Amino acid sequence: MAKLKHIAIASQDPEATANFYRDVFDLKIVGKTNGDNAAGSYLSDGNINLAILKFKNDQIAGESGMDFSGIHHIGFQVDNPADADAKLRKADSHPMEKVNATLHAGNGKGHGGRNVELKYDGPDGVMIDISQG
Repeated sequence: MAKLKHIAIASQDPEATANFYRDVFDLKIVGKTNGDNAAGSYLSDGNINLAILKFKNDQIAGESGMDFSGIHHIGFQVDNPADADAKLRKADSHPMEKVNATLHAGNGKGHGGRNVELKYDGPDGVMIDISQG
């Protein structure tokens, strides 16, 4: 069974958005990023993570574009990425090749061998990503 891992929110002001979730819901800031693809914060309630990100290029922002604010993608941790891939494709959800190429995404590939999420196009324009749990 897949487990919800994180929800990513695209924001034009990631610091203010992160502070909102920290102050209102007592989420803990567990990390920050400022790389080539995005800047922002990672928050957690101890179970599920919330990524608040300002995307820096069109490839990572995806079809919504860099000016979009709102839910960008939902990440799931799966036991078997090949099985999840088959189910996604059967449901007409396909890998987002440009995004995955930009991220050097793949289970066990890129980013120093860390498990990197694979992005898929999901319903209602919400990107889905999977990683092995």
